[in-house]
Amino acid sequence: MNDHDITLTEEELALHAKLAALKQEHLDLDASIEALSRMPVPDQLMIARLKRKKLTLRDEIVKVEALILPPIIA
Repeated sequence: MNDHDITLTEEELALHAKLAALKQEHLDLDASIEALSRMPVPDQLMIARLKRKKLTLRDEIVKVEALILPPIIA
């Protein structure tokens, strides 16, 4: 076995899958916000809700990333 081979546990694989899903949802919200913004009469309330949801997702992404890559103690 090579020292560079990385074996992930089921929990780590699940975290990576969750992270990918959260990032995709974040991108989808970004696209939705962009599309709503380009409408002749943008729905500002809906845009604000989507932006709040996007911020919540960003917080979740940061939390999952922290679980995947714990802080390095110097």
